[in-house]
Amino acid sequence: MTDEYTNPVLNADWSDPDVVRVGDDFYLTASSFGRVPGLPLLHSRDLVNWTLVGHALDRLEPAREFARPRHDCGVWAPSLRHHDDRFWFFWGDPDQGIFQINAPEIRGPWTKPHLLKEGKGLIDPCPLWDDETGEAYLVHAWAKSRSGVKNRLTGHRMHPDGTSLLDEGKVIVDADRIPGWFTLEGPKLYRHDGWFWIFAPAGGVETGWQGAFRSRGFFGPYEERVVLEQKDTDVNGPHQGGWVRTPSGEDWFLHFQQRGAYGRVVHLQPMRWGADGWPVLGDDGAPVTVHKRPGLPPQPPAAPATDDDFPGGRYGRQWQWTANPRDGWATQHSGDGLRLTCVRSADAHDLRRVPNVLTQRLPGTPAAAEVTLRLDSGEPGARAGLAVLGDAFSWIGLQRGADGTVHLVHRYAEPVAEHERDAEHARLAPDGTVRLRIEIRPGARCRFLADTGDGLRPSGQVFAATPWRWVGALLGLFALAPGEDGQGHAGAATFTQFRITAI
Repeated sequence: MTDEYTNPVLNADWSDPDVVRVGDDFYLTASSFGRVPGLPLLHSRDLVNWTLVGHALDRLEPAREFARPRHDCGVWAPSLRHHDDRFWFFWGDPDQGIFQINAPEIRGPWTKPHLLKEGKGLIDPCPLWDDETGEAYLVHAWAKSRSGVKNRLTGHRMHPDGTSLLDEGKVIVDADRIPGWFTLEGPKLYRHDGWFWIFAPAGGVETGWQGAFRSRGFFGPYEERVVLEQKDTDVNGPHQGGWVRTPSGEDWFLHFQQRGAYGRVVHLQPMRWGADGWPVLGDDGAPVTVHKRPGLPPQPPAAPATDDDFPGGRYGRQWQWTANPRDGWATQHSGDGLRLTCVRSADAHDLRRVPNVLTQRLPGTPAAAEVTLRLDSGEPGARAGLAVLGDAFSWIGLQRGADGTVHLVHRYAEPVAEHERDAEHARLAPDGTVRLRIEIRPGARCRFLADTGDGLRPSGQVFAATPWRWVGALLGLFALAPGEDGQGHAGAATFTQFRITAI
């Protein structure tokens, strides 16, 4: 192991990261939007190697609203804190308001979501418990799409138990009054050296910068400074994240970089406090690509899991549904392999509208995703496959014909299209089994391949993966049948040996 690390330390879509240290352990979370389970929990001992240890939110509420995919809704930019021997999550749902949950241990049990502040467009909340005074505070940003307001931060005094706010709130930073600043959001609130600090990004996800604000009093006035920006590096829009201090007193900052279909990948920046009392991030305010590792005990290389043998029919923590799951979508059994039910759906022609797609993040480096599929359903029109999902999508898999035969099919849909189209002519899959492969090359250009018994053969044209709105592209497994929603199931399909390998 070298004494250096290379950014990004999380090369996939871990959007809007926040981080906290408890003892020798670091925990990181990220936005999960409309996917379930939500509020991911990652763990590290060295800030470089991270593993996914679980999720804090089993379902999205109200359940009825999230029975269908709502890809850009749900959990936006959560904050993770540790206070009073408990872990705390605060997040904004732009359509409902600010929620809070807490737990005695990182793996739970977590309380039920508590609506702390109701309203439209309330996003990116962050609490602070002031150890010096015993008071508690909350800051949040605004989503113009829901509220008509943006570019400002609102502050509240909060009850120390996190259940209520103690005032109507006050705008504590109005970036319309700061020349050149726009889209101020994502605040993280800290206390340091006698100052209240707000670390907050501005300028938009692809082109923006990280700002720092300080004031002697929580309600201001605040002075500001840009503390991280692209400068002459190739790291566009480096911003929105969290500050964390190691047990020995080193300071570090974790933030995202927007990378198109790959989503928002996570970088680790060194941080120090300058002689003038302001934070200095990266290399004098520019993001670093390679840097000396944090002064923490060496750890073995690690990353969030991707591969899955689906023991007993169970899927790993890396998988999320595109909406609240229902009983019967995945069936546990005595062997290995994921047995997905072919759910009847009026939207079988458009995977973007289907709730029963099991997804994980697109890898940020060239890789191949591979899985073996057997279509067990005898129902005409039943289908199952491996997909790349975004505003556009493409999938390859098996479909049962009206005459009982099984065909290999490959389909896609452009962003504006409401129905999928064939990407390649169908061909027979004689034994109803196929090995599927998607090769993800630079630029998220995806080549689809399949082996129906005569070796891997390419299918269709190269497909350029596209992001959702706020979310990177996803890999997905699904089983469907045409029909009306709620009319039951049509047999099943079995997926085995899901693997992602570097290419």
